[in-house]
Amino acid sequence: MDPAQRRMRAWIALATLLAWAIVIVALQRGGRPDPPSLRAQAILLDGPWRFHVGDDPRWADPQSNDHDWEVIDLTATPGSHDGDVGLPDYVHGWMAHGHSTHTGYAWYRRVVSVPAGTASWDILGPTLVEDGYELYWNGQLLGGSGKISAPQRVVGTRPMQFALPAGGGGSQGVVAVRVFMLPHSASAEGGGLHTPPMLAPRPIGDALHRVQWERTVAGYIVDAIEPLAMFLLAGMALWCLPRSSRRGFVVFAAVALVLMAARRLNNAIVAWTDLMDLPTYSWLARFMWIPAAAAWAMAWNRWVERPWRWIDVAAVVLAIATIVATAVHSASVTNGCRLGFIALFFLLGARIIRSGPMRILALATLGLMTVSFFGGELLDPLGTPGIWFPFGIGVSRTQYLYAALIPLLAILIASTLRARTQWDS
Repeated sequence: MDPAQRRMRAWIALATLLAWAIVIVALQRGGRPDPPSLRAQAILLDGPWRFHVGDDPRWADPQSNDHDWEVIDLTATPGSHDGDVGLPDYVHGWMAHGHSTHTGYAWYRRVVSVPAGTASWDILGPTLVEDGYELYWNGQLLGGSGKISAPQRVVGTRPMQFALPAGGGGSQGVVAVRVFMLPHSASAEGGGLHTPPMLAPRPIGDALHRVQWERTVAGYIVDAIEPLAMFLLAGMALWCLPRSSRRGFVVFAAVALVLMAARRLNNAIVAWTDLMDLPTYSWLARFMWIPAAAAWAMAWNRWVERPWRWIDVAAVVLAIATIVATAVHSASVTNGCRLGFIALFFLLGARIIRSGPMRILALATLGLMTVSFFGGELLDPLGTPGIWFPFGIGVSRTQYLYAALIPLLAILIASTLRARTQWDS
C-alpha cells in the first residue's frame, strides 16, 4: 500500500470513529426521559379536548360555545412514542377518530386551570403536529409553527415555548389550537395533534424546553452528520481526482454524493429550522434520489476499464421515466423503474466481480449503496425493521447503512490513488 493511501485510511478511520462517538453521545443524551423532578412540577395538558373540523377565527374566543363539539382524548398510553424520532406522549391524530379523509383546518380547545402563586407560566407547544398550528390563550395568539393563514407556509414542528400573560396564577383560561394539515398522503392515524401541550412554571418550563430540544437534535443528528460526511467525501474525491486510477468513477461518485447529501440534509433543516417549508421538503424527498441513483449507475459503469455506453443510456432513461411517473403519481411505473435500477446495479456488480484488483471492496461498497437506495424492495421482504430505537431515539436502517457505506466508499476512493512515483512520471 502506498504511504499516501495508508495515511488517508488512518484519517478516514479516525474521522469515522469521531462521527460515531458524536452521534452516540447525542442519542444517549436526547433519548433520556424527561427528568421526573421537572415533570412533577409541570402539567401535561392531555385528557379530553373539544375538537371541530373546519375553520372559524371566533373559535379562539373563550366565550365561543363548544359544547356540541366532538371530544378527542389526548391521553397517551404508557411508554408510547412516535415511530420516527421517538417523541414521548404520542397519540393518534384525527384520522383515527372518524375523520380519515379530512385535511385542512381543525381546532382543539380545552379549559386549563393555572395553579395559584406568583410564578410566571409557560405553555410548551406540542412537539408533533400535522402540519402547522397556532396556539391561543383566552383568544390571544401566543405563537405557533409556520404560517397557516392563507397563503400558508407550513414548516416542521419544533419545540416551542410560549409565555402566558402575567398575573394568571390561580385563574382559568381556554387554550385553543388551530391546526392546518397539508393535503398529502396520510396514514390511518394522521392529522392534527400527536402530542399535547404542557403547562410549566418558569424556570421549569425553560429546563423542559431544553430537554425537548435535546431530543429533537438527537432525532436528526444522523441526518446532519452523514450529509456533512458525504460533502467532505465528495471534496476528497475531487482532491484525489488528478491522482486516481479511476477518474470517471470518482467524478460521478462525487456528483452522486452531493445529491445524496442535499437530500438527507433536508431532514435536519426541516426539523431544526424554518428555512424550508414542508412542500419543498416533500418534493425533494420524492425526486432527489432519482438523479443520485442515475449518477451512481454511471459511476460504477466506469469502475471497469471499458464502460458500456448502453448502461449510461439505460440509467438516464430510467431516471427520466421515474421522474415522470413520480410527477403523475403512477406508482406501478415508479415501482417498475426502481426494479429496473436494481437490475442495473446487479449487472454492474457482475461486471465488477470480473474487474480485477479491489473487486471485493468495490462489490461490498456497491452492495451497501444498492440496499440503502432500495431497502423497500430488498429488505422489507426479509422483515427488516425500517427504524430502530437505540437509547429511545429513532435511527433508520438507511442511516445505519450509510454509517458503513461512507467510510467504505472513502477507503475505496483512497485505494484508487496511484503510487507517488507514477504521479511524478
